[in-house]
Parts: sequence; C-alpha cells; structure tokens
Amino acid sequence: MDRLKLKAVLGSHPHVQAVKSGELGSDLFDLDFVEYTPTNTAFKPMVREQAFDVCEMAIVTYLMAKAHGKPLVLLPATMLGRFQHSFALYNPERGTLGPGDLEGKRVGIRSFTTTTGAWIRGILANDYGVNLDNILWVTFEDPHVAEYVDATERAPKDKKILQMLIDGELDAVLGETSDNPRLKPLFPDPAAEAATWYARRGVVPVNHLVVVTETLAKSRPEMVAGVYDLLKRNKEQVGPAATPDLVPFGIEANRKPLELIVDYAFQQALIPRRYAVEELFDETTRGLN
Repeated sequence: MDRLKLKAVLGSHPHVQAVKSGELGSDLFDLDFVEYTPTNTAFKPMVREQAFDVCEMAIVTYLMAKAHGKPLVLLPATMLGRFQHSFALYNPERGTLGPGDLEGKRVGIRSFTTTTGAWIRGILANDYGVNLDNILWVTFEDPHVAEYVDATERAPKDKKILQMLIDGELDAVLGETSDNPRLKPLFPDPAAEAATWYARRGVVPVNHLVVVTETLAKSRPEMVAGVYDLLKRNKEQVGPAATPDLVPFGIEANRKPLELIVDYAFQQALIPRRYAVEELFDETTRGLN
C-alpha cells in the first residue's frame, strides 16, 4: 500500500497535541497539518471545496453541509465541547435583560448558523419559552454553507459586534465573551445555570467534531478508521480534562448531544428534517467507538 499524506486541520487542543506534534503516528499515513487561526476559518473551504482530507468542523456546519449534499463524512471524535450559557452578553446601561426578555430585541451573532448560536437559541426556546422568530437577528458573516438562505439583517462592514453592543446598537449578543466591565452575562449565573441544565438534560453541548472527505472514506476506509484511532489514543493518553467529559469520543458517547443539536437545528430551520444519529455517519464511521 502506498503511504498517503493526508492534509489536515485541527485546532490546538490539549487532547490532539501528540498527534499534531508527530509523537503519535500511523504506519498507514502521515498527517500534514495546515494551521488556521481561528480554526473555524477552515470550515468554509472544507464545506465548499473539500480543501483538506481531515478537518475539524462545527457540528451545525456539518449538519447543514449534509442537508445540501456535500461529500463529507463525520467521525464521532469531539474536538471542542463546552457549556454555552456564558457565551451571551448584554449591556446593563440600557436596563436589565434576562434570557426570557429577548423578544422584540436586536441580537447580534457572528453568523446565524454558528453552532454556539444554535445551542443558545435552543436553550432560549426550549428552556425559557422564547419565540426566536420575534427576535431581530443581526449578523456579521455569511454561513459556511453557501446554499443556506440567510434572512438576517447584515451589520455594516465596518462594525464590530461587541462595540455595537457597547454603543447600544444591539441589545444582546450570542457567541461572545468579554471582560469589559460594561457588559454582563445574559444568564445571571452562567455556571450555575449550565449545571442545572446539564442535570436536567444529561447532555454535553458538543461544538466541533471531525470530518473527512467522502472520497477518502470510500477509497481508503482503513485510513479513516486509522485517523479516528490516532485521535482516540491521544485523547486516552491525556484523559478527561473535566467532569463531565466535554470531548466525548464514540457514537454512543455522542448520541445524546447529537440528538439534541439535530433537534435544535431542525427547530431553527437550519436543516430540513431531523436526522437519526446513524444517518450522520457512513459504513466505516458508524462502527467507531
């Protein structure tokens, strides 16, 4: 068998450092890493051109790519998971605002289709009874999936999201954090609310997993299994960084997060139907645990 060089993009996460440094390697292939900072800037070329063989990808971007027939295959390898409650801010100088108060307000978000945005909107709708259609969404970037019709208001090119919040041009923003003393979290005690949410849902909100091209998955399935194995070995070497484990590996460990984000993405009309978890994988990746 020829030894393949696979072009790869992964963020600088502690649980992939040994793979990225070459300390952990494969007999079948070499991973040729391309750096993108921030990592999310690699998602668009991966979706639109399949620019890499292996790429970290936000789960909502993958779901939308699947809905539009993009030739990508998901691996159940979480690169980034986090509780989302701290990624929502408002400006208290304009009055107190809580998560249940956003209807009729102008809310900024980098792109309407970000995974953090989808998680927080899902929490707002399902846990706080917010009608998301009654919010005026202001966005700053195009979706990664070009076919998605974005009906949001686009912020002027020269505007920055946090500055607009400080200046009173937005009532709240999602997907951002800031140590600016003039801004406050929308959820009054984000850590406590995240703990309550987890106790109720039992779900770790996964943000980024890993995808490969369908070409690689079909032509060299053993390589895809090998990539997953490498990443899993690195993860096991490092051990979980938190309890609950925020970077679950394997179909079963990711089942509940995937079911919930599919539900939220469908509710928000980001995807045309609810996908079963098994549908998100192919013959090779469906068996990975």
